[in-house]
Amino acid sequence: MITASLELTVTFYATSLKDKRSVVRRVLARTRGEFNVAAAEVDELDNPGGAVLGFVSCGRDKVYLEGQLQALERFVDQLELCEIVDAQRSFAVTDGGDDDDDDE
Repeated sequence: MITASLELTVTFYATSLKDKRSVVRRVLARTRGEFNVAAAEVDELDNPGGAVLGFVSCGRDKVYLEGQLQALERFVDQLELCEIVDAQRSFAVTDGGDDDDDDE
């Protein structure tokens, strides 16, 4: 199994943490609704003018996952709720724990 993650550093105009929460909540809800991903604010929690958003998806096909993350990044950019300052992608391959040899 492959776990794909995308970390977006975004900036936007907000004067308070309440304004920031509103923007972050909208971005996360819309991406969850459009893509089958887990999404959360992962850093810059006390910064009212920016946030780091994390998205994770799992699957067997790295090409599909790469395309999904690219489409997700374009989607967030097209929302025009925030400006993407940085994007980091990573992939982790896990065994999955299916050891058939242990059955004997």
